[in-house]
Amino acid sequence: MQRCSYVKKVERWSFIEVTMSGETKGNPFTDYSIWGTFSSKNETKRVSGFYDGDGTYIVRFMPSFAEAYNFMIEGTFSSEQFEGSFEVTPASRENHGPVKVANTYHFAYEDGTTYYPIGTTCYVWELQNEALQKQTLETLKTSAFNKIRFCVFPKHYDYNLHEPRSYPYEGTPCDSSVLNSDNFNNYNGRADGNEWDFSRFNVEHFQHIEKSILALQEIGIEADIIVMHPYDRWGFSMMSEEQDDLYWKYVLARFSAFRNVWWSLANEYDLLFEKTLEDWERYASLICNLDPYNHLRSIHNCKPFYDHTKPWITHCSIQRQDVYKSAEYVGDWRERFQKPVVLDEIGYEGNVQHGWGNLSGKELVRRFWEAACRGGYGGHGETYLDTERILWWSHGGVLKGESPARIAFLTDIMKAVPSLGLKPYQMGWDEVCAVCDTKETEIKAVQDYYLIYYGFNRPSFREFHFDDETVMNVEVIDTWNMQIEKRGEFKGKFKVELPGREYMAIRITKV
Repeated sequence: MQRCSYVKKVERWSFIEVTMSGETKGNPFTDYSIWGTFSSKNETKRVSGFYDGDGTYIVRFMPSFAEAYNFMIEGTFSSEQFEGSFEVTPASRENHGPVKVANTYHFAYEDGTTYYPIGTTCYVWELQNEALQKQTLETLKTSAFNKIRFCVFPKHYDYNLHEPRSYPYEGTPCDSSVLNSDNFNNYNGRADGNEWDFSRFNVEHFQHIEKSILALQEIGIEADIIVMHPYDRWGFSMMSEEQDDLYWKYVLARFSAFRNVWWSLANEYDLLFEKTLEDWERYASLICNLDPYNHLRSIHNCKPFYDHTKPWITHCSIQRQDVYKSAEYVGDWRERFQKPVVLDEIGYEGNVQHGWGNLSGKELVRRFWEAACRGGYGGHGETYLDTERILWWSHGGVLKGESPARIAFLTDIMKAVPSLGLKPYQMGWDEVCAVCDTKETEIKAVQDYYLIYYGFNRPSFREFHFDDETVMNVEVIDTWNMQIEKRGEFKGKFKVELPGREYMAIRITKV
């Protein structure tokens, strides 16, 4: 009798892992199949399994209901079928399930709890040394960030010229000792000197990424996984169609059962010059067919947007196309795509030579507020160059910038909004105003909630008149100094004094 092991009890939206021994002849990554069928009173799902090395095969499953389940595992990996049962208990207090799109433009956890994405980017934090990874997790634990973008493949780009802790395939890399920022373009995407077997995965690489995803889950952070990217000297961006598909199927089988996973097909898809639109649509089809949990899906641009109206895309993952304007376009993108707008690359606070990486903290925070008040969501990044050349944007470590604390302040403002999110509202021509994004918004003469942001404008006062009867509570918010001043209750025509400096906001709520 072959080995089959699994836990007999698991909580809702966690995962059960069924481990079995199986065939080892030939190439187990390509020569054998494995899948499982999991059933309960309320659901039946068929999921793919994967080879985990040393004769071990694994099938993972995330249950959506707190009830009894049965399963059957089969495939060519073994001459036997494996059956079992387990009990699913209610979710624990901090387990709200996967994040889904809610009310067209916003997000909520599966249990209905509002989710306001406050994302950051650390492209290959999990491929750094152990001490730096630990430091990154400690930094995230005390921050407001609840989503992080990072890659499965290692990254080759300025300030990212050292070798990663591991590689996704069995084999050896080219000699990187001669690399520097001056000859970066000579190596980008080339496989010269690399010796990989693209049919055999390095299981330790993927096991480590799984541990990283679960470590993020422990501290309440969504793992926005970048499956492909162009910044490559190892040849991973130039694999064949067959090799790509094998990689996608392996990633989907390994990671899909984790509730905090989001799929980002690519970072800057348009710079993967070897890939066609047909390729991207094929990858999308693989996700839709092989991820039974319908995790969030996006694709990220450098210059031209992908067609975000495609039904498989759940939300817009956007990099600015204009040097100066970014969040100012959120309202237009909402109307155009009819989906949540997430500005995953709104620009980075830092001091590197690249225009995308030397924003001030004040400018990044302004863009966050602009995005929020226009009904979208900003994304953080930090690129401060120091003598150690460890940049948060790629390596993680510690945050040095001025924006994270102010972004946390904005997060508290957003958590107090009495709806799933905000939507733009035309009140004055010279201000950005948001109201609650509900259907009732369209029919109310006076809204229950107004958040008005003045950005780099510096009014010394503003006058308001909603009607002569409704009593409104007024607060003045200093978004940079993180202060909220209560001004009292007003009705009819009233005047709000302001300090005449940038980055002020007014919050007006119906009493």
